[in-house]
Amino acid sequence: MKLNESFVIHDAGKDSLLVPMGNADFSGIVKGNKTLREILELLKTETTEDKVIKTMHEKYDALDGAIERDVRKVIKELQKIGALDE
Repeated sequence: MKLNESFVIHDAGKDSLLVPMGNADFSGIVKGNKTLREILELLKTETTEDKVIKTMHEKYDALDGAIERDVRKVIKELQKIGALDE
């Protein structure tokens, strides 16, 4: 899976934004924190959910299941709005 080229990542201070370009089917903005930004950056190149989770585990010490839950939630939401090519 990979982030669809119709979407761009934008930093807005402490927030990260995922903004659709004119040819995207989604109209709106996805707003999140730096963790969302890191997940989006990983999705800029072809990857898998498991690889994203592994990379996030290497960077963060979190409660059991928290990283998996958060990454899966982000991926599910991105799929809903057509932001991922699979």
